[in-house]
Amino acid sequence: MRGSNSSEELFINTVRTLTFVLLCAVATTAQATVEQKTARYFETLRKSPPQQLEFLLQMPKGGDLHSHLSGSIYAESYIQWAADNGLCVNNQTMALSVPATKAACDAQSGQLPANAALSNSVLYRQMVDAWSMRNWQLSGQSGHDHFFDAFGKFGPATYNQTGRMIADVASRAARGHVLYLELMLTPDGLMSSQIGQVAGWDGNTESTLNRLKSNGIADAASTAVKALQDAETQKNQLLKCGTPQADPGCSVTIRYVAQVSRGGSLGAVFAQMVTGFTLANDSNSKVVALNLVQGEDSLASMQNFSVQMKMLSSLRRLYPRAHLTLHAGELAPGLVPPDGLTFHVRESVMTAGAERIGHGVDIMHEDRPYELLLEMARRQVMVEICLSSNDLILGISGSQHPLATYLRYGVPVALATDDEGVSRSEISREFLKAAQEQGLGYVQLKTMARNSLQYAFIAGGSLWTDSRKFVPVTPCALDVALRRLSTTGCRQYLGSSEKAQLQWQLEADFKAFERQR
Repeated sequence: MRGSNSSEELFINTVRTLTFVLLCAVATTAQATVEQKTARYFETLRKSPPQQLEFLLQMPKGGDLHSHLSGSIYAESYIQWAADNGLCVNNQTMALSVPATKAACDAQSGQLPANAALSNSVLYRQMVDAWSMRNWQLSGQSGHDHFFDAFGKFGPATYNQTGRMIADVASRAARGHVLYLELMLTPDGLMSSQIGQVAGWDGNTESTLNRLKSNGIADAASTAVKALQDAETQKNQLLKCGTPQADPGCSVTIRYVAQVSRGGSLGAVFAQMVTGFTLANDSNSKVVALNLVQGEDSLASMQNFSVQMKMLSSLRRLYPRAHLTLHAGELAPGLVPPDGLTFHVRESVMTAGAERIGHGVDIMHEDRPYELLLEMARRQVMVEICLSSNDLILGISGSQHPLATYLRYGVPVALATDDEGVSRSEISREFLKAAQEQGLGYVQLKTMARNSLQYAFIAGGSLWTDSRKFVPVTPCALDVALRRLSTTGCRQYLGSSEKAQLQWQLEADFKAFERQR
């Protein structure tokens, strides 16, 4: 009897397994057919960029992993905020300033009240052009210089506006069908830099860290946490989150990347790294990573790049839960001497241990580039691709861009906006550039959207056990195949992982989107 029962149970389990496999196979085939139909439709629009854009405006995007908060705001918003806060604007340079006293702006020195732009259309358009890449060709500057100079001109408009800025970016992201944002900002303001200036850098991690601690560096992290909490409260109020009138931006999941200004003194840079790592190492913090910002081609950046990579390497061991993504290779021939193009990506990956790379445009100028590409693919170091930014700042686009090379060598990539306000772009237009200028089809764009969540620095296990082929984890295999949440095991798995929840939502969004095509 025992043998009979055992045989019967084995038979039943075998039938169940075969049925499960068959269901998955049938469902996967049906899913692939819908995807292929959508891909074929997208190809019929290849010669009509306006129609492609309409398609892409509705397409689910996943996440935007490379977005500078201050550069994400359109100049028009900054003009209004500058006017609201009584700032002055120089009528020649278009640079904002805070009035020295409560008195009116000093007209004799060319300072006009910023609110004058609201009734002076010439001043208004001059400010928009100076604070963005609109009409930059008429500025007498290179795209590179006009871009980086813009931040210093509108800078005072950002003061005490973090909540409004986050609200603005989240609302636009939701309209572009983005589920997740990682926003780069300096969460503690100038505090870490100022402490680092006092402590200095003596070339030794331990002794410098001790001096920072004695100078109160721990307070910088506390200040940052409070500042972000206040900003998010303001963001929620502005978007009416939790009310029937809630803006769609309320549903966008947001995490933060602490910026380190690489152009500062070594002491200031190290102090900012310490605060960034401290925040990102705290599982309760919404700061998930840190990144070095500012132009890689500046004098300080080029002189100190290798030292800064070693700083990061030494600190990473002390903050094991912190993530690291690095701007690297945002360079082009002529911007720096030839040997300056040979090591930024390599040292960011091999020395600092970056998990993601921002831009990576000069990859083929690196020493032993194919070896580096294969190593990035092996480590699954994702590259944040910013097509509009690379075109406007570096003059690199089309076949000159290395996106196709990254794809050929199996390096994961995802599209990102970088500074959509300054660039006068948004995420759907980044997808359009990928289709029009890089020749990517729907399936490749969909893979990049999936990659954006797969390589996001958000807690929890992935929905995918194979991130290259997007094979689902066992508890969700049937659910993914059927494209509906139907098993207890998958519900439990999703409940334990923020990342998997976002990935599941993206798959549900793709299902709805593809059914309409």
